Amino acid sequence: MKNKIFKGALHGWKIHLYLILVDISMIIKWWFVNIPPKKTRRFFVMEKSNQAVSEMTKTALIAALYVVLTVALIPLAYGPIQLRLSEMLNNLTVFNKRYIWAVTLGCLIANLWSSMGVVDVVFGTLGTLVMTSISWFLSRYTTSVPLKLTISVVICTLMSWSVALELHIMSQAPFWWTFLTVGIGEFIATALGAVVIYWISRHYGLTK
Repeated sequence: MKNKIFKGALHGWKIHLYLILVDISMIIKWWFVNIPPKKTRRFFVMEKSNQAVSEMTKTALIAALYVVLTVALIPLAYGPIQLRLSEMLNNLTVFNKRYIWAVTLGCLIANLWSSMGVVDVVFGTLGTLVMTSISWFLSRYTTSVPLKLTISVVICTLMSWSVALELHIMSQAPFWWTFLTVGIGEFIATALGAVVIYWISRHYGLTK
C-alpha cells in the first residue's frame, strides 16, 4: 500500500516537473516570437552595462581608499623611511585583476602629494603597476589564498628597489640603505594587509 502511494506521488512530481518545463519552453518561445530582437539585445546589453558600472564602482572605491590612507598619513607615506599603510591594498590584486588598476590609479593620485613631484607620479605609479601585475600573474598558479597573499607580500617587498632608486637619484639617499628601510616598511604594510584581506576574503567574495 505504501509503495503504491510512493509511486503515485513520484508519478505526480514527474507530471509537475514536465508541466514546469513545458511552461518554461512556452515562455522562451513567446519571448523570441513577440519581443523584437533589438529589445532582446538591449536587455543583455543592460546586464553587461550594470556589470561594467559595478566594476568601475569597485575600482573607484579602492582607488579612493588608497588615496585617503596615504594622504591621511603623509609623514609616513613618503621619504627614505616610510610606512605607507595604503600598500596593504596591493594584496587585493591576487583576487581580481581589476584591483591592479584600482591600486595603480590610487597610487597615481596619492603621488601628487609627493615631494619628488612628477617623477614619483610617473615612475612610482609605474612601479605599482608592474609589481601588482606580477603578483596577479604569479598568484594564478595556486589556489591557496594564504600562498597567493604570500606571493603578493614578497613581490611588493622586493619591488621596493624602484622606490629606493627614485630616492637615490632625486634625493641622493644611499640606495642599499634606502632599499632596506623602504622594504621593511613595505613588508610591514603588506603583511598586515594580507592578514586583514585574508579575513575579509573568508566572509566576502573578492574574486567577483
